[in-house]
Amino acid sequence: MKKFRSSTYVTNTILIILFLIFIGETLLGGSTNINTLIRMGGENNQLIALKGQWWRLFTAQFLHIGWLHLASNAVMIYYLGQYMEPMLGHLRFLIVYLLSGVGGNLLSFGLGSDATVTAGASTALFGLFGALIAIYVANRKIGPVAELGKQAIALAVINIGLDFFAPGINVLGHIGGLFAGFFLEIIFGSRNLRNYHNKLKVLAGVVLIIFVVFCVSRGMRIAN
Repeated sequence: MKKFRSSTYVTNTILIILFLIFIGETLLGGSTNINTLIRMGGENNQLIALKGQWWRLFTAQFLHIGWLHLASNAVMIYYLGQYMEPMLGHLRFLIVYLLSGVGGNLLSFGLGSDATVTAGASTALFGLFGALIAIYVANRKIGPVAELGKQAIALAVINIGLDFFAPGINVLGHIGGLFAGFFLEIIFGSRNLRNYHNKLKVLAGVVLIIFVVFCVSRGMRIAN
């Protein structure tokens, strides 16, 4: 798989930003402090729907609750980034990563608890799983890609399965990120590998539009 590895400065920059923001969380009251998470942009349905703070769908992916949360996400982002950033190209990788993070938070907004504050790069991380699965589907005959794709499927299934038994895990965010990453990759494609036909790209775009509309319409129904 060495031929898929090259400069990964976007991945490294993302990790640096995550660590710097975590330091900021610590200095402002602690990463497990609910008020700190809200001040720094954690995802909360009530603040988004009632006060129009839609930016939280984006900022929540940069926050973490505890250093173990940060470390586990950072390790996987680093691992996937070593292969996926060269395959997608720097700009595609960044776009898929960030929009997957938003997609995961959108599903959490649409179907999650209105009172909960969620945070974490795992929404974007699962988007990378989804994107890698999409690459695998289109390039199954390429040995290294097939190997990475099978790993992504296994890791996604295992982690989502475990999410249902672990308290405090934003399983909706993980599922939403996985879903968004898969269809975003169909649209944006990769740099040197086989990509999807334009008709499938259009269909993927329609699916994502329906996903956004569904999540927003459901999320605006705040429980009294």
